[in-house]
Amino acid sequence: MNPWLSGRRAGVLLHTSSLPSGRLDADAWRWIDWLAEAGMSVWQMLPLGVPLSGVSPYQCASAFALNPALFPLELPAVRISSRQCVEWRERERAWIEDYALFMTIREKYHNAPWVTWPEPLRLRKADALREFAARHERAIARHVRQQYQLFVHWQALRSHAAERGVALFGDMPLFVAHDSADVWAHPECFLLDARGQPTFVAGVPPDYFSPTGQRWGNPQYAWNHLESDHFSWWCERLRYHFECFDLVRIDHFRGLVASWMIPASHDTATEGYWQAVPGRELLQQIHDLMGDLPLVAEDLGVITPDVNALRERFGLPGMSVLQFAFDSFPDNPHKVENVDLDRVYYTGTHDNDTTAGWFDKLEAPVRADVMAALGVEQPGEVVAAMRMRVLSSRAALAMLPMQDVLGLDGHARMNTPGTVDGNWLWRFGWEQLPAGLAASLHAQLEQTGRLYHA
Repeated sequence: MNPWLSGRRAGVLLHTSSLPSGRLDADAWRWIDWLAEAGMSVWQMLPLGVPLSGVSPYQCASAFALNPALFPLELPAVRISSRQCVEWRERERAWIEDYALFMTIREKYHNAPWVTWPEPLRLRKADALREFAARHERAIARHVRQQYQLFVHWQALRSHAAERGVALFGDMPLFVAHDSADVWAHPECFLLDARGQPTFVAGVPPDYFSPTGQRWGNPQYAWNHLESDHFSWWCERLRYHFECFDLVRIDHFRGLVASWMIPASHDTATEGYWQAVPGRELLQQIHDLMGDLPLVAEDLGVITPDVNALRERFGLPGMSVLQFAFDSFPDNPHKVENVDLDRVYYTGTHDNDTTAGWFDKLEAPVRADVMAALGVEQPGEVVAAMRMRVLSSRAALAMLPMQDVLGLDGHARMNTPGTVDGNWLWRFGWEQLPAGLAASLHAQLEQTGRLYHA
């Protein structure tokens, strides 16, 4: 049985960049202590990868590497012997060598996309790579050592979290960026043309909210090759995530059943088509190698029975969001009466407005309906009622964005999908935490049976 479905837990969603300093420095240790004081046993964050541009954690230069910008400018002194670094480099050889080489070449060519590099490097000609590596050995070694130092620092933080009874909950996008070390190093795993450009890209089809759908632009996987290779790249990716996190969310989980294939030549998602994906075989391979999977399936949106079947086959909890619950459809999976043990229940996610901001933007009749459903008489009571509704639910895990813990309005929103400016920038300040907030949350968790005991 999935251990994450065997008890009642609660946690807070807060990306590492939203800590007061924006980094995993002393604030991260203090944050974990505060979570433990509040009785929260899970800290969920967004991906920790190296953004290609800007600060979005969902388009990264590697599916493995940690982002140095999220760590202290000067890492605390730790004993790192050359032997330990060599051993780690050997253990992570499936990705670290390609990543370090990729980043060094990228720096040499002023961060230009790999498809524009000189052909011998773009096509990974062995002689060209050996020559480049020999000439830039120190720069490559610097990237390797940096990733090792970040890993050591992260493991120290993870150990502290474990001592305080706080599990770390990570996030893994289903697709990877085209201009990444992964696509450059493993072109056979993706649908690319002879120039290295995608032939099909990912997205979702048109719907009520978007008449042209969403064209994300990530290259589609060459699933036939991945399956013939026993999904080795995917297995390495999950293995490294499980070294860093106790629980991992797979974003766009429905893409492991079928993927919306958009011809790369098309500017919108309107001309795409669904193509089956061997997700069952992938998850079975990972299960055979690693046992029960500490995964959460992000199954928001229009979800078909085959997606539910895949999730249930491997005992993975799905996601429900209370902000989506207030309609007239009795089978809405986000309504509290429809949320069962196999769900992670949120007031909202990083892609939603804060609960206060969401409520403020509703039309007056809808606000009245929400207040009636929650049993409150004053608008100022809505956020607290939403928090308690999630905590009181049957869900195995209840998650509260930090913005909703603090009751902040829409100015604290983390991300607005489909927009570029102003996202991923919010941080809280320690002065925003009332002195009695941790004790109040602890009492609410005790009341709702969510003080988790291993």
